[in-house]
Amino acid sequence: MKERLVRFDWAIKKLLRNKANFEILEGFLSELTRQDIKINKILESEGNKETPDDKQNRVDLLAETEQGELLLIELQVESQFDYFHRMVYGTSKLITDYIHSGSGYEMVKRAISINIVYFGLGHGRDYVYKGLTEFRGIHHDDILELTIRQKKRFENIEKVSDIFPEYYILKVNDFDSLAKDTLDEWIYFLKHSEIKEEFSAKGLKKALEELDILKLSKAERAAYERYIEDKRVAESSIKTSWFEGKIVGVEEGRKEGREEGREEGELKRNREIAIEMLKDGEPNDKIKKYTHLTDAEIEQLKRMMPLI
Repeated sequence: MKERLVRFDWAIKKLLRNKANFEILEGFLSELTRQDIKINKILESEGNKETPDDKQNRVDLLAETEQGELLLIELQVESQFDYFHRMVYGTSKLITDYIHSGSGYEMVKRAISINIVYFGLGHGRDYVYKGLTEFRGIHHDDILELTIRQKKRFENIEKVSDIFPEYYILKVNDFDSLAKDTLDEWIYFLKHSEIKEEFSAKGLKKALEELDILKLSKAERAAYERYIEDKRVAESSIKTSWFEGKIVGVEEGRKEGREEGREEGELKRNREIAIEMLKDGEPNDKIKKYTHLTDAEIEQLKRMMPLI
């Protein structure tokens, strides 16, 4: 079936940065965080720039909410084994980049990292994960809380975890395509670029109107088609590299197996020779010369002699 709507990654790059389309992004974020998210502005980020990275399998969008929180949305198609580490680096850099020199620590902005991945990340049964930082007592298993004075001092902060970065991971490929709630409706769209008539999640109605491929200008459609073709080429290259790597790996495995077999056979023969030499009362130095066994290996054979 031919897609009617543009892919979400391209929408992030080209359409959702427009203030007129904030409703779409706000709807997605509200359904994900279970809060009423309002976007104040889109900030400069790596994904804002027109670079050769446009052809790669990663996009990002950085926004600031009306409450001053920083929202980093990253979408990654290609597998990355150290992606968890990159999440930590991304939020850490974001926080330090957006605190003014000379400002006190209380001016640190809260960061929310939203990661939409289309590859197997980690091991788990769910397809949506949320990560918070909390401090739990080792002896009493209690949660460390803010004092009353701190709560009065810091507006909009109720818990210690409200200060630290918040993480979300959406493992799109693990979604079974059965939309059980409004967040699932969004994940269905992320996976299939399709919005069903019965879907009622926040922002999806607007997305259905604004992300229609037929509504794109001639230039936008040409750009979108180039983007999709670049994706196909990139994904094909990844699959080809994986397949070729697997073939090479199998051949190398066979070669290593043959070499290991030869080594094991040679070791077995040397042990048999050493046993016969031990029976004849030959000294260790002479056995080492003819068998290349170590002193420890020879001593082990001596201990085994009564059992042989």
